[in-house]
Parts: sequence; structure tokens; C-alpha cells
Amino acid sequence: MDMLRPFLATLLLAAPALAQTPQSVSVLVPIVGSVTGPNEVRWKTDVELHNDGREELFVALRLPTAPDQPTIAFTLPGGGTQRFADVVAQAFGMEAALSPLIVETMGKRSVRVAANAYAIRGTDITRPEPIPVIYNDASYPFRTLNNLSFSDVFRTNLGLVNLGDREATFTLAVQRVAGRNIAVARIAIGANSLAHTSIQTLFPLIAKGDNFNVVVETSAPNTYVYASVIENATSEARFIAPSIGTPGSKAGGRRQKAEVRQPSACCLLPSAF
Repeated sequence: MDMLRPFLATLLLAAPALAQTPQSVSVLVPIVGSVTGPNEVRWKTDVELHNDGREELFVALRLPTAPDQPTIAFTLPGGGTQRFADVVAQAFGMEAALSPLIVETMGKRSVRVAANAYAIRGTDITRPEPIPVIYNDASYPFRTLNNLSFSDVFRTNLGLVNLGDREATFTLAVQRVAGRNIAVARIAIGANSLAHTSIQTLFPLIAKGDNFNVVVETSAPNTYVYASVIENATSEARFIAPSIGTPGSKAGGRRQKAEVRQPSACCLLPSAF
């Protein structure tokens, strides 16, 4: 795509004309990817960018937890739309990657961003599942992922994102009843890293079931959590954005403690999306 060019190179060329660092606005798509999951299902992410104004906007896209943090940039004319049916392959030229997507717009307002995950198996394509875009800081001490399932029918993957410049520690508690922990795990994520894994990997001893919640605690800034619940037979997915706070007060209960340390690189596991 000839309109794409390296963002940093463009800024360097423009630097002599700039009296100060240009103002920009960033938004975050929690996860995008092009990866193969169970049953040879290929997961991809569709991203659309809309310029709702009249003036041309300069836009940069970056995958912060992918190798070398690839970045592209381009201009989007007033009223224009740029769509990537497979953002990892079409925008970044990568065969496989799993990362949040940072969309940075130079100026006082952001382009409007829409993202959907979908799965391909043979000639079958699942319905697109919208991924909520984050326009503000999403870091809070407690966040809850609600209505999770892990059984013969459904599987659940958890995503823990650390976009900070230091290691972040996450404490996760599985609950059926608000405030009563069934199991607890602690996981450390390196700077600018992502852990994307199945809930059974983190909590191997918990029983199968539906309507579980996972409460996530961390004091680290620039962090985000998410989950996806996938139907095994059809690969239809449901993206779970976190709610803020806990579903109830902390209470006693059986705890299965585990501590897992992730390397600084992005964690690509067979669980896929």
C-alpha cells in the first residue's frame, strides 16, 4: 500500500518545521491478531478508521507488544475511511501476531475506530464480534471480567496487557458468588507485553461451569484486561470488556494459589482468540 510510510521517519522529516512536539490523541484497541487456534481456525481482526471531519488527518498505527513494535502511518482525507480486513497482514505485512493496537492521530481529535474479530475455517466465516475501543485511560486497581464459561461447550481465554515501562503484577481471583474466591493466581507481565491464555491454564483445578467471574487486581499503570468466550463447535466468540471494581466484598473461601512469570515478549498460546 503506497500511502503507508514509517511514522518515525515522517516525524523526523517534519521536525525542522515544528517548533514543539505536535499534539496527538491516542486510542487503544485491546487486542488484534492473525493467529491459528484449535481445529485449524484462523482468527483475524477487521479495523476501520473514519475521519468524520473535513480536514485531512495524519494517523499512525502501532502494535506495542509485537516484535519490534511495528508502526505505520498515513493520511486520511476529510470524510474518508480506511479499512483493513486483516489489520495484521494488510497494514503491517505480518503473517502472525497478537497485540493491542494503538491508533494515534495528530491533532486535537482522534479518528473514529471500529474493530471486529472473526474466525475462518475452510470456507466458513463466523459473524464479526465487536471489540470495544478504549478512548480513555483504562487502568484501575480492581476490574472484573463477568459471565465466563469453561466446559465441553465453551472455552474462555484471558488477556492481561501491560503497556507500561516496568513489570506489572496481576492477581486474579475466580468467583462464582460475589466476594467468595474459588481460586487465586498471580502472574507477572513484562513491560510492553501481553499474556493471552486459557483460563484452565491459570486455574487447572477448578471445576467446569458457567457464569464465573474473574476479579483482577493490579496497581500498575497502563494496564488492561479482557476475556473472550468461544463456542467450541462453531468458534463463535463473545468479547468480554472489564467492569470497574469488584462484584462484592472480599470473603473467605478455598484458594488455589499459583504464581506464573511471563517473559517480556508477547505470549502467543494455542488458545488463540
